[in-house]
Amino acid sequence: MSKNKGRSLQSILKTSTTAGLAAMMLVTAAPFAAVPALAAPVEVDAPQVPSFGDVVQAVLPAVVSVRVQSNVQPASSDESNFSFNFGGRSFEDLPDDHPLKRFFREFGGPGMEGGPQERGPRAERGPGRLRPTAQGSGFFISEDGYVVTNNHVIDDGAAFTIVMNDGKEYDAKLVGKDSRTDLALLKVDEPDTKFTYVKFADDEKVRVGDWVVAVGNPFGLGGTVTAGIISARGRNIGSGPYDDYLQIDAAVNRGNSGGPGFNLNGEVVGINTAIFSPSGGNVGIAFAIPASVATDVIAKLKESGTVSRGWLGVQIQPVTKDIADSLGLAEDSGALVVAPQAGSPGEAAGIKQGDVVTAVNGDPVKDPRDLARRIGAFAPDTTIDVSLWRDGKATEVKVKLGELPADQAASAETENNAAPAPEAEQELSSLGLSVRPAEDGKGLAIVDVDPDSDAADKGLKSGETITSVNNQEVSSAADVQKVLDQAKKDGRTRALFQVESENGSRFVALPINQG
Repeated sequence: MSKNKGRSLQSILKTSTTAGLAAMMLVTAAPFAAVPALAAPVEVDAPQVPSFGDVVQAVLPAVVSVRVQSNVQPASSDESNFSFNFGGRSFEDLPDDHPLKRFFREFGGPGMEGGPQERGPRAERGPGRLRPTAQGSGFFISEDGYVVTNNHVIDDGAAFTIVMNDGKEYDAKLVGKDSRTDLALLKVDEPDTKFTYVKFADDEKVRVGDWVVAVGNPFGLGGTVTAGIISARGRNIGSGPYDDYLQIDAAVNRGNSGGPGFNLNGEVVGINTAIFSPSGGNVGIAFAIPASVATDVIAKLKESGTVSRGWLGVQIQPVTKDIADSLGLAEDSGALVVAPQAGSPGEAAGIKQGDVVTAVNGDPVKDPRDLARRIGAFAPDTTIDVSLWRDGKATEVKVKLGELPADQAASAETENNAAPAPEAEQELSSLGLSVRPAEDGKGLAIVDVDPDSDAADKGLKSGETITSVNNQEVSSAADVQKVLDQAKKDGRTRALFQVESENGSRFVALPINQG
């Protein structure tokens, strides 16, 4: 071996004898005999995930940050709920050049004056001065400077600044806003500038499972892109009668509000407006206003600065299967009229308590939200045909719609008149209820509810009042029994009780004792 000292591996192999080389091959080849030679790279026929780069590059110049100033004093940092502890050290104990301190100095945090809404010189704190109070996202929908965002981003704002992806800033004015759909329209007046803009997608082509790319300004970071899919449609999140949200699983956080969600063609399928999050951060459930809703509202805001909606003026509730059975309806759909409002178009047209609205202009009504959206889509003073189910048969009325009041807050008035002494209790044993005539003479006050009864299962409580059964007014247990007996003869298995409580009126379907 010493004579090979200093020689390369290549020279040693060249001077090896044929026998020696053969022996080496026998020794080295044996352990690898079962491994096939790799003549080419491994190829797997897997589905290809698209790159979002082309979409993002095209739409990013149209997405902006919306900075809002108002005369409202923002909460001081002392009022925040931030609490940080790092291995026994408080936030204040960290060195000034610590990355976390640099982060919060830039983007706001405990004890930090600067926030995403306060870049540059700190806003004046004197009375009457404009102060930064909010920051969200938005996007251009025209080359002449119209910008869409959320109403809750700009609400109560006195001055608005549009911050482009390249850092340029423009003043904007408020064109109009609509609190019911949480949409707002701003305008940048720069006659010599043509802005890159995007358009809305065709809502009929948006499907659950489609890719969506969310672009916005989370936490004031600007120009942030996340991706996911549309995970559901028609979501009701309890924000109002026009709830009809897309649910998406792209990462959406504070500051994304008002930002667009794009399909792979660069069209806006939805406007990010809310997230579901126990912690306040992204958990993969976000809600966006669909393009179809936004298109209609934005067009009205652009035209007049406001949105006028038709008004029917009836209090409604869903038609459950039990309620449908009690009314003789074949399907549990439509909207059950709890009461028409006094002086409303619905009352004037003859719509009554206990009617079920089944269609508008021949189009079936699915539920109360569907009815609210359909009526709201009409202009005030429009005359429509309303199909009803009343007393076991179909009927139709014509209604000239009014205009939905700007603030239709529910209110209740209480009269403190002297009341007569309560009358004796009466038993409705088949229903598990004890009742007595109401003090005002209208209906039956519930005194007691059997906890094992269907009435208890349906949520009836003592203190509530039964005002009608199957749309017939009742003032005694005998009145109730008479209605129940007639329902049995008609082959009904349930009866519809109207119940009044401090929270308003509702209908409840209770089983009829067939014994």
